[in-house]
Amino acid sequence: MFMDVSSEIVHALLPLFMTGTLGLSVAMVGLVDGIAEATASITKVFSGYISDRTGRRKPLIILGYGLGAVSKPFFAIANGALPILGARFADRIGKGIRGAPRDAMVADACSPDIRGRAFGLRQSLDTVGAFAGPLIAIGLMLALANDMRLVFWIAAIPAVIAVALAFFGLEEVRSNSGAATVPVRLADLPRLGGSFWAVVLIGVLFSLSRISEAFLILRASDLGLALAMAPLVLVLMNVVYSAGAYPAGIISDRVSPKHLLLAGVVTLAGSHLILAYANGLPAVFVGIGLWGVHMALTQGILARLVADTAPTRLIGSAFGMFNLMTGVALLLASVAGGLLWDTIGPRATFFTAAGFASASGLILLGKDFPGAGAGNNSARTSGSAARHQPD
Repeated sequence: MFMDVSSEIVHALLPLFMTGTLGLSVAMVGLVDGIAEATASITKVFSGYISDRTGRRKPLIILGYGLGAVSKPFFAIANGALPILGARFADRIGKGIRGAPRDAMVADACSPDIRGRAFGLRQSLDTVGAFAGPLIAIGLMLALANDMRLVFWIAAIPAVIAVALAFFGLEEVRSNSGAATVPVRLADLPRLGGSFWAVVLIGVLFSLSRISEAFLILRASDLGLALAMAPLVLVLMNVVYSAGAYPAGIISDRVSPKHLLLAGVVTLAGSHLILAYANGLPAVFVGIGLWGVHMALTQGILARLVADTAPTRLIGSAFGMFNLMTGVALLLASVAGGLLWDTIGPRATFFTAAGFASASGLILLGKDFPGAGAGNNSARTSGSAARHQPD
């Protein structure tokens, strides 16, 4: 929770800090954000393997949170693109390192009959951070006369608290070492099957359509949102996401995950089109709200489809390859989105993203996935999806 508060304070203001205070292009914003998010996705592929291999969780957790905390002051003192890139890179490397070992430690520390509640608590505290961070950023901006550098300094405080809690509060529960599975085995890839590779293609196209949330903040700013109010973008998105996640979970138990993902794809495409045509803040906030709806509908669904389509004995390689491919797609989406914004305009960015969403939807519409029926498909599917839920 504390690290999420710290990160959301920074992320809510960083796009405008880069373009307004530092005078950087939107293409640079996309490049920095794309590298950062792709790094987090790809790092997660390997951190869980290292954690399982060594049987130690706490050192990786402290390293991950420590990198996140160390990165925060560099945002405050940055005077160009390279320091920002370095800080974002360290912050996201930290996220990638700590995510899988942290969740594994939660599982190690709890008996099976309360793990659901334990992970629910973890997600709840993460959600608190997602709300509190942007709201704190608004309060600080109003109190400090829009001094973003000072706000970034203050954002380091909850990050330091997070590291202290990890260092002094966590008790290592050593797990069985040596039982880890290599995250990607190249020899296994040809045996993964056509249905799995169809999910990868859908995941890549979907990731190409999920341009950085920084573009949502920049779009609202372009259409008149005051600098101090910029974090409202993330507040609204997370409010809608949180409110919709539970109903979406209920729906997912009754319909095919394919249909739920298709609804999310359509919602995302609609969000992009509204953001492209918006000529005022009301329309922008409708588009941002739909972005939150799509997150509620889709988070974890692709992971479930990977679990449904990959052979049980190749599940590690399947998730490793899926995360690698979608991580690279996230990088390409943010870089291309920024270049289109600078060279043609914001509408080109959102139109292109809507096109990739539509392409993923068309492939999804024409593909049947074995085992991806309504309800709980099997013990293997449910277990695999839970174990490999994206952070």
